[in-house]
Amino acid sequence: MVVFRERVEEQLVNTRKPTAGNVQAGFAPDQRGYGPAMTSSGVTLAGAAVMIAGATGGIGSAVAGELHRRGARLALVGRDEHRLHQLQAPGQRLALDLRSPEACRKAISEAKNRHGRLDAVVNAVGVVAFGSTSELSVDAMEELFLTNTFLPIMLAKAALPELEHGGAIVNLSGVIAEQNLPGMAAYGASKAALTSFDQAFSREARRAGVTVIDARPPHTETGLAQRPIEGTAPSMRPGLDPNRVATVICDAIAEGATDLPSSAF
Repeated sequence: MVVFRERVEEQLVNTRKPTAGNVQAGFAPDQRGYGPAMTSSGVTLAGAAVMIAGATGGIGSAVAGELHRRGARLALVGRDEHRLHQLQAPGQRLALDLRSPEACRKAISEAKNRHGRLDAVVNAVGVVAFGSTSELSVDAMEELFLTNTFLPIMLAKAALPELEHGGAIVNLSGVIAEQNLPGMAAYGASKAALTSFDQAFSREARRAGVTVIDARPPHTETGLAQRPIEGTAPSMRPGLDPNRVATVICDAIAEGATDLPSSAF
């Protein structure tokens, strides 16, 4: 287990400030002829280069499919190479464990090198644990915050200076960030911390012309609840279809939305 305290200094360094070279007035298609047009209202997804972290998960794979349908060029990132190659959506495959700054930088660099640009990053990585705070192990607590909080911060830090002006970063926090629940307190706290980060980071990213979207879909049928890192899931009502969630997220990227509360789904 990687103890997240050892990574705090690396993870919390301020993101690079925009320079005159990457902040421009107005938007235009890539001069090489294959990039999308950027508008103040969002990213035109046809031709856009989009990296999806957690692409083998329920929401990540659905987002990949929807982006492909809309004409985006994809970089698909996941830990399991076999599951990556089982994805239906075409695109670059990057088998990486993003729980380190180095891996986040590598993912962004390889995605941009492959496509010549990077227009959006969707982070759908996440883990869940169940059980009361008194029962939850310290290892599980650390894993929740490393994966659900620090990983998105590290990925956002790596992505911001590489994204095209007018680009977007999407983080999946979830409805539990709006109202935490007993038996999921640490999990909910890790997601609420991500929402808090997104709220402040969005104002930093705006200076670089990048939109940050915090997506908080209600319970979705991704299978994640059946794969907790600790504990057993309580009984839950049927969740949303991942394809519905993916459609809302892709609409938000295209329309330049700045927040996706649970009510948006």
